[in-house]
Amino acid sequence: MNEFIEKIRRIKTVDEAVRVLKYQIEINDRVQKAIDFSIKAHEGQFRKSGEPYVTHPILVAAITASITGDEDMTIAALLHDVVEDTPITLEEIKEAFGERVALLVEGLTKIDELRTDELPASSSDEKLIKSALTFRKMLLISIKDLSVLVIKLCDRVHNMMTLDSLPSNKQRRIAEETMVVYAPIAHRLGISKIKNLLEDLSFKYIYPNEYKFIDEYIKSHKQGLNLRLNDAIDKTKKLLLKNGFHRDDIEIFGRVKHYYSIYLKMQRKGVSIEEVLDLIAVRVLVKEPIACYKALGILHLNFNPIISRFKDYIALPKDNGYQTIHSTLFLDEDIVEAQIRTFDMHKVAEYGVAAHWKYKNETTNINLDWINNLPFQSESIESFYENAKADLFSEDIVVFSPKGDHYTLPKGSVALDYAYAVHSDIGNHATAAIVNKEKTSLLKILKNGDIVKIITQDTPRLHCSWLDSVKTSKAKVAIKSICNQRLKEINEKVALNILATIFKSSAKDITNIAKKLNFCENIYKIVNNLDSLKEAVNKISQYKYNKEQKFWKILKRRFKKPQTIDLDFFTFYTNKPITSVEFDYCCNPKFGDEIVAFVEGNKAVIHHKLCSKAYELIKQDKEMIFVKWQGTKSMRYRMIVSLPNKKGTLLELLKLFNKLSLNVTSIEFGIKNSQEAEFCKIEVETSSDNKNKIKDIISKKFKLIDFISLKDAYKS
Repeated sequence: MNEFIEKIRRIKTVDEAVRVLKYQIEINDRVQKAIDFSIKAHEGQFRKSGEPYVTHPILVAAITASITGDEDMTIAALLHDVVEDTPITLEEIKEAFGERVALLVEGLTKIDELRTDELPASSSDEKLIKSALTFRKMLLISIKDLSVLVIKLCDRVHNMMTLDSLPSNKQRRIAEETMVVYAPIAHRLGISKIKNLLEDLSFKYIYPNEYKFIDEYIKSHKQGLNLRLNDAIDKTKKLLLKNGFHRDDIEIFGRVKHYYSIYLKMQRKGVSIEEVLDLIAVRVLVKEPIACYKALGILHLNFNPIISRFKDYIALPKDNGYQTIHSTLFLDEDIVEAQIRTFDMHKVAEYGVAAHWKYKNETTNINLDWINNLPFQSESIESFYENAKADLFSEDIVVFSPKGDHYTLPKGSVALDYAYAVHSDIGNHATAAIVNKEKTSLLKILKNGDIVKIITQDTPRLHCSWLDSVKTSKAKVAIKSICNQRLKEINEKVALNILATIFKSSAKDITNIAKKLNFCENIYKIVNNLDSLKEAVNKISQYKYNKEQKFWKILKRRFKKPQTIDLDFFTFYTNKPITSVEFDYCCNPKFGDEIVAFVEGNKAVIHHKLCSKAYELIKQDKEMIFVKWQGTKSMRYRMIVSLPNKKGTLLELLKLFNKLSLNVTSIEFGIKNSQEAEFCKIEVETSSDNKNKIKDIISKKFKLIDFISLKDAYKS
């Protein structure tokens, strides 16, 4: 694959591009017709690098053919830009090449390709929206036909290979989108060839210094790495042949870990490149699954394994169909990872869902339920992307039910994620968990191999603060939905209580008046909008003190119009004589949290809106008044940063905080994590609620160990 990609990278002419395509697929009359069709349609068009534009679709077709071997997909790749960039219509394509090719081209056209001249700056807030929009469109279209997604990934591979002709800011922008949208999708489709290639191509532009360091290390140590690999392959082959394997039944080769994977391992483990244990690996291919375990036994009996690094993805395949046994061995004086799988498993590991087309009638155990389970109905593009991306990224764990059923979850998932993975009703009614026979919280972070049982109760248990702890989109969407429903219900009750307090009436009477005045459906809005409340008060007072009613003048004189009162950190709107503010002991709302206020004499008593005690008081129709925080909303975050022990580093970090308008509320230095660095725990507050943007900017300059929002853990 690497030689093939390098060959494509060097191609500048149409004849060269067609020649490469001919090596990947048989050029019959139909394929030749598509080549000629594409050349004619794109005649006179050129890429920014100067070569004829048609070289792009021809080379995308070559990559598609190499991955899938499918004729219709190859033809669709040849024509993928025709409808968007030329006068050619889908009807003409359908007539010339058939319905399936037309449908594939239509799907590719519907994905809103982000042209380089339309791309926002890398630091722009528009970046996430653009990427998320592309991301959702790709996945929605893929529900109808995964072929579209595979061709689109091949298209992105070639675009990434030809970024050098673009300005540096656009190179980085496209690379970032590739890393967060395209590479994760390739991973979930099991196409490791494309996933690894997209990650390395993106890595080069996003972290050029880190890429250069790893590239120089691998190139300068190439001879030594090859010697180590050849030695490991030779020893493994001799051992297996000596213990009963026939030469024709096995294939053994090696690999060096791809660059971005090396970088991630160094970051996650906090190790140098020399300490990456699986930098090189020996791959053993055998004919039958049982032979994998025989090979494993032979290797373990002759070379000491590092048991903590043993993984059996044959017994427990990944959702993307990946099946391989991983074991890290002390191979005499060297440490080498052994990867053992069958020839069929190898095809799926390399080509994933594309193996279905490349190796006709090949069955693949790829779980594609994740596409249908994604939160397509999210209230915004950004929330869809944020909820979905945790399900797409590569590091997974496998946990078990007490009956032995296994569930794949993102690394860092908690017991509540598992509860929702089993069933939404179990997640909604979960109250505690039993992990490895020990009772624990639903927010217990799970580890690979944990056995989990969920304890439920009859009534749903609500904890909106759990939203920050769960990892899976299914859990996030479910919790958010329940919390939004509860907030709307609370807001409706609070609105009635506020109006009832103002008019010295009952909530029931206010409900009846609101129905007659046709604003009952939107009454919940007055809790957070002072203008809406004033409008409602005006409407009700006009209705109650109508001139046609008896004693209307007396009633109107007795009615005291509400006034705005600013007290401490709050703004109230009430006709009660409020002179002091108090917090109840049961909850501890922080600046910016949603709050409610009850009246006790001349005091306003503040509660978090989702406090359980407050909810009981609301249901009892206790007197309430409108309240909001004075000033802008403030968000608080806690982060743990690994700071190098050198002069000026802390100052550099604080300057970055100042640039991001982050106010430091506390800073604490911890233990050293090496001779060169130590951990630093910092809490900040800001008016910005763009958590991910802040996190991304800091992590580009400093090693960010942890980053969380500081929200209250209030009662259920």
